[in-house]
Amino acid sequence: MSQVTVTLPDGSSRSVAAGTPVRDVAEGISPRLAKAALAATVDGRLVDLAYPLASDAQVRIVTDKDAAVALPLVRHSTAHLLAAAVTNLFPGAQCGIGPATDEGFFYDFVVPRPFVPEDLDAIERKMRDLQQQDLVYERQLWPREEAKQFFSVRGEPLKVQLIDEKTAGQPEVSCYTIKDRDTFVDFCVGPHVPSTGRLKAFKLLSTSNAYWKGDARNQPMQRVYGTAFLSEKELQQHLTRLEEAKKRDHRKIGKDQKLFLFHQWAPGAPFWLPKGTTIYHTLANYIRGVIFPAGYTEVKAPIAFNKALWETSGHWQHYRQNMFQVQGADEGEEMALKAMNCPGHMLIFGSEVRSYKDLPIRYHEQTPLHRNEASGVLSGLTRVRQFSQDDGHCFVMESQIADEVELCLRLVQRVYKDFGLEIAVKLSTRPEEFLGEVATWDHAEASLKQALEAAGQPYTINEGDGAFYGPKIDFDVTDAIGRKWQCATIQLDYQLPQRFDLKYVGADNAEHRPVVIHRAIFGSFERFLALLIEHYAGAWPLWLAPVQVALLPIADRHVDYAKSVEDRLVKAGFRVELDDRVEKIGYKIREAQLQKVPYMLVIGDKEVADGAVAVRHRSGGDLGSRPVADFVSAALDEVARKDLARKDVNGPVAATAAAGSL
Repeated sequence: MSQVTVTLPDGSSRSVAAGTPVRDVAEGISPRLAKAALAATVDGRLVDLAYPLASDAQVRIVTDKDAAVALPLVRHSTAHLLAAAVTNLFPGAQCGIGPATDEGFFYDFVVPRPFVPEDLDAIERKMRDLQQQDLVYERQLWPREEAKQFFSVRGEPLKVQLIDEKTAGQPEVSCYTIKDRDTFVDFCVGPHVPSTGRLKAFKLLSTSNAYWKGDARNQPMQRVYGTAFLSEKELQQHLTRLEEAKKRDHRKIGKDQKLFLFHQWAPGAPFWLPKGTTIYHTLANYIRGVIFPAGYTEVKAPIAFNKALWETSGHWQHYRQNMFQVQGADEGEEMALKAMNCPGHMLIFGSEVRSYKDLPIRYHEQTPLHRNEASGVLSGLTRVRQFSQDDGHCFVMESQIADEVELCLRLVQRVYKDFGLEIAVKLSTRPEEFLGEVATWDHAEASLKQALEAAGQPYTINEGDGAFYGPKIDFDVTDAIGRKWQCATIQLDYQLPQRFDLKYVGADNAEHRPVVIHRAIFGSFERFLALLIEHYAGAWPLWLAPVQVALLPIADRHVDYAKSVEDRLVKAGFRVELDDRVEKIGYKIREAQLQKVPYMLVIGDKEVADGAVAVRHRSGGDLGSRPVADFVSAALDEVARKDLARKDVNGPVAATAAAGSL
């Protein structure tokens, strides 16, 4: 038998017989390694341990120490374990697809009725039974037509459809069994862990309605969500985070704090109630205060445009199904509500002759946008049909790209620092399908790298994930419980200036094409507010809180003095609520704490006599009595120093009081 050479990660090599399975290589290195092995990479490709080595190859054994590779493998294998349990408990169930996800896995099924919580419990028990039997995952190659016939007779037309779509022209298809065909079999390219016994830390979470391929016109299905980890400790930590996330759900807190609501007659469009509107405007004015000193000017473009604009931008051809289309008053006049601001800004730039001396030109806009999202994907504030962005478009010369992107980066860094949010940055480079010249892309990517390095911003390369019109910088934001949100973005665009024939007159008195930088720092206000609600768990920092101070008179005789304190606070710029109800003071305090009002000022006989207030903080408790002027001064300082309000959960007023300076 011929020999093949296996090269290991440390550079050493060994010779084995052709056809040797990878698991034997692991055994030859160390029995301990073979026991820990989950899979392997052969010349960079992830394979099962049963994979036969047919030629010289670089081999790396994958264990749970390599979480980036092992975790998706375990989650995909657990999805198959789920499917095996469902098909055993529900004979006749059809299997759809069951991918691993960033948070776990899901699997879609066609079953006679929707799953109920009791079904979920039974399915998980069956999964644990199959897991404890330590059943083998086996990859089998079947003739393509035989596989189609098998699944057709079995009553699984969706699998037949997948084989047709994904294996055209291939003589064989890859199928996996758990133990044998009777226990479970699925059309799947794999790979999988060696056996069910390797799957020890998993949990089923929920079920939902779904459709085949996500299309409501297709077969209705039941989706089961679950998660899996490499250890029980990691699983329990994740489940704790999920419980914490439920408490922080922005939809619940938004209702409890009366920030916003939704109505069936306006699906996907939030109604901002008075307190929510206060936060919304505070954010809008905050971002204006950040970007106006950086040279931005605010504009307002129309909400509806003739289809000619969208044909010019390319959205009519590629995005029309996601836009709300309207009929104009004139016969045959087709229009659409704007789904993004950039085409309107192109018209503003092109409305007059521009000189190189005018550049950069920076436009900012916050007017509403509309996207016709499917009803099934609408979700609170995170997926809506009407929203606004802190949108910006910067028109620059090629030579200004690096400096302008660096300015955008510094603005992003400043904003997320103010909110106490950590950011991770990805530079997304040229995709396989792109517009323009390779040299232009190379220059653009080099400019973005230069800007990132000048701003001292660490980043990773997200190879091939740029937009078709230009490379981009994306920001992942980590909240208080470790979840990541995609918010800010900076994108280079060479295509829209060309499509709208934008020009400026250069120093050489010739016409040149500007480059556009699309940038948003919050992203959409709605999604950013959802993030903040969940990040702070509704306990807003003083500067953002819809009600910053609650005035709590103990008795009717204290109300007049409380009103005078209210006047002083309002004149100082605070948002104040006076609770003059005939209720016990303990009840009033509990009500204010449930609403997570940062400061409660209790007023009784002593405070009236001393011209003072008794200060309570929502988390710091009783801070003692002090003059009104001292409270106002310290609270104004807390509002101004957003970073300190973020770092000190008790607030600088509380911290200062504890230090004895008030």
